[in-house]
Amino acid sequence: MITEPAPVVFPEIQWLLLAPIIVVLGTAAIQVLIEAFAPRTMRRSIQIGTTFAALIAAFALIVINAGSFQLVVAGSDAVDGPALFMQGTVVLVGLLVALLMVERKVDPSGDAFAARASAMPGSEDERQFTARGYFQTEIWPLFMFCIGGMMLFLSANDLLLMFIGLEIMSLPLYLLAGMARRRRLLSQEAAMKYFLLGAFSSAFFLYGAAMVYGFSGTVSLPGIADAAVGQTQLTGLLIAGIVLLSVGMFFKVAAVPFNEWAPDVYQGSPTPVTAFMAAAVKVAAFGAFLRLMYVAFGGSSWDWRPAFWVIAILTFFVGAMVGLAQTDIKRMLAYSSIAHAGFLLLGVIAVSPDSLAATMFYLLTYAIATVGAFGIVMLIRDDSGETTGLESWRGLGRTHPLLATAFTVFLLSFAGIPLTAGFIGKFALFASSAAAGEGWLVLLAVIASAIAAFFYLRVVVVMFFSEPVGEGPQVATPSWATQTTIVVALVVTVVLGLFPQSVLDLAGRADVFVR
Repeated sequence: MITEPAPVVFPEIQWLLLAPIIVVLGTAAIQVLIEAFAPRTMRRSIQIGTTFAALIAAFALIVINAGSFQLVVAGSDAVDGPALFMQGTVVLVGLLVALLMVERKVDPSGDAFAARASAMPGSEDERQFTARGYFQTEIWPLFMFCIGGMMLFLSANDLLLMFIGLEIMSLPLYLLAGMARRRRLLSQEAAMKYFLLGAFSSAFFLYGAAMVYGFSGTVSLPGIADAAVGQTQLTGLLIAGIVLLSVGMFFKVAAVPFNEWAPDVYQGSPTPVTAFMAAAVKVAAFGAFLRLMYVAFGGSSWDWRPAFWVIAILTFFVGAMVGLAQTDIKRMLAYSSIAHAGFLLLGVIAVSPDSLAATMFYLLTYAIATVGAFGIVMLIRDDSGETTGLESWRGLGRTHPLLATAFTVFLLSFAGIPLTAGFIGKFALFASSAAAGEGWLVLLAVIASAIAAFFYLRVVVVMFFSEPVGEGPQVATPSWATQTTIVVALVVTVVLGLFPQSVLDLAGRADVFVR
């Protein structure tokens, strides 16, 4: 007997709800065509204009979609409070980082990126491209693909779409890490390390997704949660899947022992890219991590939580203690990022709406302060370019007090000192985690935070209470773009430290994942 095949049902696509992602990824695709067809002399201005226009439009569409709470594209993507809040954070960070990327006054030879990434470091081709004033305009579509991938990664409601978002985010970032104008070999080494270890992490994530699919028969996060309901004990496939998926995510958030790439990559990458990795990637990775563990594995939290306790403790103590030994500002900020990843894992472990809201607020404050801090790092230079050795910062508070004061505010925010946004973020996260029953873990996090404060305050002492070497630190005069980034980051860090309630309320209204 011949039966009629079931009719194909095409999913209904809610274009407005997907519009922020479509605008960013669509602009990236258009920028690829601009690279192919626009005259070389016009490419840079066109790319910059389309980048800012697309990011502003994407943020406006996120605001328009505020309050939406539904699954789209046959349930594979979620438009809910956490997704919109963190997508908005990523876009805001992208706007600030884009301002750092357009900077041309700091380096006399151009911007932070190599004139031609394909030219061998130190070669005659590289010297000629630099002398002719060439600019690597391909960075703009790569940058936009990264942002689009981040937005997709943190809103994906199934493992397949999450993996696609992960790769769209990661692959362009590997390229951007190797495009520094100065210290090209160090930059290319950073890109290679990031690529190789990133490929391993993606493989772990994909293999974990396959394991979970073998257990549940679906890649949908709510479907995985439903399959785990009623299980008296976890099966081997689900345990293996959770472990492998978590390893892939731990790499992206730079949690110990999957953090070894971070110091080298932060140090070798162009500083705007380092700021982008430290801020936007952290937001996107934790956004996806929170959705994965809350929605798919929230009902199994007592089975994976003990392992996460160990990872969190190792992460914030290793980040804090190894950071004490760093004499390079970029590497110090890398270990700071690792310590903050440990603190943020408390929000993942707690599995509570209050902890979710506090984690989102923490991510916002940390990301904005991070971009501002790296904006200042760009300005301290010597004849060979940026100088990130701590000795080069001696006496900065005496020669350039305003710049040193701004950097101090960012460091105090990282340390969680009162009257800064970082203090409010840590207090909210620690309080919500303690309320969820993780009081002992919060106590250890407070101790690690106190240890980390020492290496932040050491930089303050070097800037304000040490005699400058020779004529003191050389500080480049930035354009309006970098000045705007630093001022905006400073204002946000101070204002959210003094008047945080409106943003805390906004995060509190966005503390539920749609299922």
